[in-house]
Amino acid sequence: MKKADIKGLSPSELQARLTEERNNLQRLKFAHAVTPLENPSKIKEGRKLIARLLTEIRAQELVNVKK
Repeated sequence: MKKADIKGLSPSELQARLTEERNNLQRLKFAHAVTPLENPSKIKEGRKLIARLLTEIRAQELVNVKK
């Protein structure tokens, strides 16, 4: 998911996407622990996407506080 796509989401959509991505990351980690993944870099990508979502949530919170 690109940064521009993330910026276009509403706060409720961001929270839903964050929950979904956290669950996905947890499943990937579990699957990797049981049987090594073909592409373990997916775990790294998942962590980065979660960080991007959290950053955008925080940025929107700060904008709302300043208003």
